[in-house]
Amino acid sequence: MLEIAPKNNTIERLFKGKYRKINELSEAKKIESDFILINGSLHYESDIQNFFSSLHAKLSSHTRIAIVYYNSLWWPIFKLADKLGLRSRTPEQNWISHEDVTNFLILEDYELIRIEQRILFPLYIPFISNFVNRYLSPLPILRNFAVLNIAIARPYIKDLKKQRQQSVSIVVAARNEAGNIFDIPKRIPKMGPNDELIFVEGNSKDNTWGKILELKKVYKGHLKIQVAQQDGKGKGDAVRKGFSMAKNEILMILDADLTVPPEDLPKFYNAIESGKGEFINGSRLVYPMEKKAMRFFNRVGNKFFAVSFSFVLGQRFKDTLCGTKVISKFNYEMLAKNRAYFGDFDPFGDFDLIFGASRMGLKIIEVPITYRERTYGETNISRWKHGVILLTMLLFAARKTKFI
Repeated sequence: MLEIAPKNNTIERLFKGKYRKINELSEAKKIESDFILINGSLHYESDIQNFFSSLHAKLSSHTRIAIVYYNSLWWPIFKLADKLGLRSRTPEQNWISHEDVTNFLILEDYELIRIEQRILFPLYIPFISNFVNRYLSPLPILRNFAVLNIAIARPYIKDLKKQRQQSVSIVVAARNEAGNIFDIPKRIPKMGPNDELIFVEGNSKDNTWGKILELKKVYKGHLKIQVAQQDGKGKGDAVRKGFSMAKNEILMILDADLTVPPEDLPKFYNAIESGKGEFINGSRLVYPMEKKAMRFFNRVGNKFFAVSFSFVLGQRFKDTLCGTKVISKFNYEMLAKNRAYFGDFDPFGDFDLIFGASRMGLKIIEVPITYRERTYGETNISRWKHGVILLTMLLFAARKTKFI
C-alpha cells in the first residue's frame, strides 16, 4: 500500500500491510500499489479536483484509493481544541462532506464504492475507548457522529485501444445431478470466443460422474469441456478446484440444479465485460420466483443474511446465497492470495468470494434473475445446519471487517 500523508493507529488496523509513504504526489511516477491511502491530506489541498486529476493519471484500473477525511460535525470541537492549545497539528483548511467527496470523484472519473465511519471517542480511556470505537462507531445512527470517514473508490481508466473480447470459464459443481448434466451445455449461450465449461463432480450417489464423462465424449457444441472430481468436500472446495483449472479471463459459477437459468448468464457477462462491476452477484429476490423454488423459511433466512451482510461489508446485497457469481481471473487470483485473512472454512464458496471481493474494494453489482424450481433430484442444502454455519461466518466477518 502507498500512503499519502502521515499514518495513524486506526488506519493501520483498517489497512493491514506494508506502507510506502510519499509526501508529495509528484514523488511518484506510475503507481502500481493495490491501495492508495489518502490519509487526511484533502483537508490541506488548495485544489482538490486537481489533486484527484493528477493522481488518476498515475493509476491502473486495479488500484483502489482509500480517502480518510474528518466528519464536518466535529469542526466546532476541533476549532475549540485549537484555541485551547489541545491540538498540536496545523488546523485543517478544508472541511468536506460525503457529497463533496462524491462530487470530486465524479468530476475526475472515479467511482465511489463505499463509505465507512470510524472513531466516536477520540480521547484514550483504557477499555472504554476501544469498546466505543470498535463496537459502537460502525452502528447505524451512531456512525453519523464518528470522527473519521473512509471512502473507498476506483478509477475509470479509458483505454483507447480496442480490447479483444474476453472469454468465460463456467464452473459447475455437480453432486447428485445426473438428470441435469446433458441440459447444461445446451442452455448456455455463446458469450466469448473461446468459452469453456468445467464440471467438478463431488461424491455423488447417483451416476453424475458417468453422465459427465459421457457428455464430454459426445458433445460437439461451442463450449470446450473440462472435467474433474473434487478432492475434498463441499461446493466451495469444488469451485476452487474448477477455478484452478480455468483458462479464460472471466470466471463464472453455475449451479448444476439449473434453478438459475443458464440463459441469463450473458447478463452477468455483460456486466463484468463492460466494466460496470468487478464482482457480479445473482439476486433471486427481485422477480417473482416459481412456486416451489424456495421455501418460506429459506426466503426469510435469505433476507436476514442479505441485510446483515450489507451492513457488515458496507455494500448492498439483496441476495448473498444465490449460487451464480462472476469475477475476473485476475481479481480471483489476488483474492486467493489473501484468503488466509478470513480463513478457509467456507463450505459453500460463496462467502469466500464475497468477503474477499469486499475487502479488495471491488465494485459489486447484482444481476436479478428469475429463480426456477428444481426439476431433478433434491437440494444439497440443509436449512438449519447450514443456517448455523452461515450465522457463524457472519459473526466472524463482522469481527474481521466491521468491528476492528
